[in-house]
Amino acid sequence: MQPSIAIRDLTLAFGAVEVLHDLNLEVGQGEFLVLLGSSGCGKSTLLNCIAGLLDITDGQIFIQGKNVTWEEPSRRGIGMVFQSYALYPQMTVEGNLSFGLKNAGLPRAEIAARVARAARILQIEPLLKRKPAALSGGQRQRVAIGRALVRDVDVFLFDEPLSNLDAKLRADLRVEIKQLHQQLENTMIYVTHDQVEAMTLADRIAIMKGGSIMQLGSPKEIYNRPANRYVAEFIGSPTMNMIEGNLDMQITPSFSAEGMSVPLQTYAFGSDAASGPAVFGIRPEHVEAGEGAEAMPVRLDAAVDLVEPLGSDTLVRARAGDRNLWARMPGQPDLRPRQPLRLGFDPARAHLFRLSDDTRL
Repeated sequence: MQPSIAIRDLTLAFGAVEVLHDLNLEVGQGEFLVLLGSSGCGKSTLLNCIAGLLDITDGQIFIQGKNVTWEEPSRRGIGMVFQSYALYPQMTVEGNLSFGLKNAGLPRAEIAARVARAARILQIEPLLKRKPAALSGGQRQRVAIGRALVRDVDVFLFDEPLSNLDAKLRADLRVEIKQLHQQLENTMIYVTHDQVEAMTLADRIAIMKGGSIMQLGSPKEIYNRPANRYVAEFIGSPTMNMIEGNLDMQITPSFSAEGMSVPLQTYAFGSDAASGPAVFGIRPEHVEAGEGAEAMPVRLDAAVDLVEPLGSDTLVRARAGDRNLWARMPGQPDLRPRQPLRLGFDPARAHLFRLSDDTRL
């Protein structure tokens, strides 16, 4: 089966500044792909190239097998939802939904049917006669999604659609967007800097940095086996604990840093792993603290530095020698700053990266 979207050797430059570098990407039919990265990484720029809102410098873009590299946005068969709602304030919800269809010259009966279908799917039927000023932020964003939905296209593009909403609305609409995808089974590309949105919505995630894709994979793949140090530190909150030291692959593999030595017999090395300077990473949720640490293969003596209660669990930053390590503890332990705390972890759950180029070992 041909991909829904295919990007071949795409480059985009503004004068002498190259912002997207020789990108290649395929998105499957009905797939939900999330472009994830920090501000300025190129994710929205890539989405705008797919939409036809930016002319690329080199490469090709295919949508449903058709080369659309130089096609106008209206002829690409896409629906786009922007970060800003961009609703016409003088029109009702119904008017906003139908405006583009009227301009396209569709029959009145078909326009009414498409608007009714979008309103039913998004549960905004009671709002059709209201104007945007009478809507909440979440309702306005539903209308913005509906405006893309009425176009009846195969591909939907979302450019940080929830970033203007408060935390509860973001969570609610995130669920609705996921249900919308499950119901429609259309191809969707979604841009965000929020890793929770990415992990919960995506079939696959493309993590971007500096105009390039650092890793492309399922949420599980990216979480469990990050391809490099940047991906490892970007996914997870708080970020992965990182310790610089030296890897010794002679006889029995081990990692050593000042004040610690970690045996690595159970670690799954790549085929090209070799001795040398390395970075050892372990996620806070894989660090046991207190009594649970005693059952771990590697144990460290530490002292509580900072406590962040989250209700269902507690984040603890502990000082072990000259380094801080984060641990996620279940429940609500009674901890105080400078209190002694035993830390422990299983090296099989660790991540090792070359110090020279940050790639995974």
